[in-house]
Amino acid sequence: MPVSLWELVLYFLRLGSSGFGGPIALAGYMQRDLMPRKWITEDEYREGLAFSQMMPGPLAAQLAMWIGFLRHGVVGASLVGIVFILPTFLIVVVISYLYVAYHGLSVVQALFYGIGPAIIAIVALSAFRLARTTVGSDRRLWAIFGVVALATVAARTEIALLFVAAGLVGVLLYAPAGSWTKPWSTVSSLFSVPAALGIPVSIPVLLELGTFFTKAGAFTFGSGLAIVPFLHEGVVLHYHWLNEREFLDAVAVGIITPGPVVITAAFVGYLVAGFWGALVAAAGVFLPVYCFVLFVGRYIIRYREKPAVKGFVKGATSAASGAIAGAAVILGEGSIIDPATAIIGLASVLVLWRFKIPEPLLIAIAAVAGVMLYKC
Repeated sequence: MPVSLWELVLYFLRLGSSGFGGPIALAGYMQRDLMPRKWITEDEYREGLAFSQMMPGPLAAQLAMWIGFLRHGVVGASLVGIVFILPTFLIVVVISYLYVAYHGLSVVQALFYGIGPAIIAIVALSAFRLARTTVGSDRRLWAIFGVVALATVAARTEIALLFVAAGLVGVLLYAPAGSWTKPWSTVSSLFSVPAALGIPVSIPVLLELGTFFTKAGAFTFGSGLAIVPFLHEGVVLHYHWLNEREFLDAVAVGIITPGPVVITAAFVGYLVAGFWGALVAAAGVFLPVYCFVLFVGRYIIRYREKPAVKGFVKGATSAASGAIAGAAVILGEGSIIDPATAIIGLASVLVLWRFKIPEPLLIAIAAVAGVMLYKC
């Protein structure tokens, strides 16, 4: 059944306003809602999901734009992308305003005292689940995971070149030499677009924000939380826009709001440069995704079964899960600061492991625990 542009736009506006659960959950909602209506076919959904999993950037936003592009071309991808992101962006702007205005209140500090350890638990389990899904029982991929995790902890930062190196190792491990010729141009195209987008600019701050978050969106493989190590390196260690506590709060905001987790970028941007900073940061992190859908997607789908492309994605995704694990250790040092926060963190891990509790609900419970235990 043909779907009109406005029907598609209204659907993704609702999903962006109410879709909790992270990228995999959002992708599941699209499958649940769109296939029975015959707005997309099963093959189209599978191809879109495969493309979104293979490319860097937020999976759910990429899949949404892909569906918009399939049905209504550039206009469909553009409008679907805007309405899917807009509700969460506005929510984050409001939260950011309140955070800045009342950050000095002890009750706000107490809330995030409890939220911090819960975020560490979510990030750590995200690394484990991503690794379990993508690495499986392959010892070579676990080796990549371990090397990147240890390097991240030792360097106290994400090393972006390790993602490229891991991808190339994946090509060497999983692609016979004779299979490199044609798909190699596709693998290299993953980096030609970011290179064109990420123009190094030192000033003004808005250009720095836009440049940094464009690179973040272009080089982040894996789940929504895969962006955390990259953001930590730039936001906290390089530019010093936020301190460790504020960065954890930013990650929390991305998790507790509906829509894509990488909307964390808007919170960071607001703290750095107000509303325009939030707008530039959010636009930057989603711009590579949009470009990939319009210009790279068709080639990825064409060559996605080629060993070189599959090998590169395996290596890069293993590196991403390792970087998340390393980031969890680094962030945990600033969040697990006493017995109370250790208990909250451990309890969060156990609850997430044993029960399918929504992450926003866990954060709400942890926030209440923080208020009760803060300075007790």
